Amino acid sequence: MQPEWKKKKLKAWMEAYGDAVLRTCYLYLKDRYLSEDAAQETFVKVYEHMETFRGESSEKTWITRIAVNVCKNYIRKNWFQKERTSLDEGRQQDGSYEMAEDGMTLVPAIFGLPEKYREVILLYYYRELKVKEIADILDLKEAAVLQRLKRGRADVGI
Repeated sequence: MQPEWKKKKLKAWMEAYGDAVLRTCYLYLKDRYLSEDAAQETFVKVYEHMETFRGESSEKTWITRIAVNVCKNYIRKNWFQKERTSLDEGRQQDGSYEMAEDGMTLVPAIFGLPEKYREVILLYYYRELKVKEIADILDLKEAAVLQRLKRGRADVGI
């Protein structure tokens, strides 16, 4: 039987960061059901490795980094590549990406970026994380994050 403090801590973290983890997973996977699976897997990993959290970063950063790694593992799987292609084609046909009234949006351009630029753009603008937090999550130097932000912005015109 697991210690009661782990259950309480997990519950608190799920309440505090659950929505953010789910949104982060959706940004990577672009599928509601896969995102829910990835978020659930994230918290399973958080529970299993709770004792390894050393407090060198914030809880939010640590949990987000786990979520990002879970999503990257999903993306690496061959079946995901096939599903993602059909998912993207379906979204483009039904206009799901369009957000602005005039049909002009940055979303397709952002999702068209190479992963290293896309993830920093999404974490910075959508998740509203600080450069330091992004650097911790992605295990990069702050200068690398800033450079990727600059190049990603240039590629999409923001």
